[in-house]
Amino acid sequence: MFDDIKINCHSSICLGGNIYVDPFKIENAPHNARLIFITHSHYDHLEIESIDKIKNDNTIIICTPDSEKILKNAKISNKIVIVKPNEHKIVDGVEFDTFPAYNVGHHHFRELNFVGYTLNIDNTKITICGDTDFTPELAKIKTDILLIPIGGTYTMDACEAANATNTIKPKLVIPTHYNTLVGTKADEKTFIQNVNKNIQVKILVN
Repeated sequence: MFDDIKINCHSSICLGGNIYVDPFKIENAPHNARLIFITHSHYDHLEIESIDKIKNDNTIIICTPDSEKILKNAKISNKIVIVKPNEHKIVDGVEFDTFPAYNVGHHHFRELNFVGYTLNIDNTKITICGDTDFTPELAKIKTDILLIPIGGTYTMDACEAANATNTIKPKLVIPTHYNTLVGTKADEKTFIQNVNKNIQVKILVN
């Protein structure tokens, strides 16, 4: 099973060394990004300074329409692939599906068309939820590895995330979106305590 996953912080994720999701607070400048996936345009998921550090001339950016506006305003000239919820695409050989990521009645409204992604890498499905509650759409996800927010306020909290994990039943779950802007290590402990013991939990947030 695919095991090359790193979390820079919060929801800033790197897969396989060169596929980035929601770059934020990246310190080094490797300029090695093959693909950059952006779930939505909020500053802690789309940071131009971090994108400048990881992109090169060949980098392809996959993002929502609201994110494209920010990239264009910042004069990012890379190829951009626009996505909306419930789409299936293959970009540079990487197959992925999108699904809606939203809160019920606050912050991330469904009509904004923010997304989560399920990527198929090395025959392993890897799901990055984005900023979302435990929605009916999320409950239907089938995946091997689940990266799920637990910090509360702008996403589901630790108990809700554990409930979502237990419903989805991935082989491996990695909690995200805590210990930087919202959520603490205490939420991490709550999450671990409430996830079914037959689901492996991996901690990557410092």
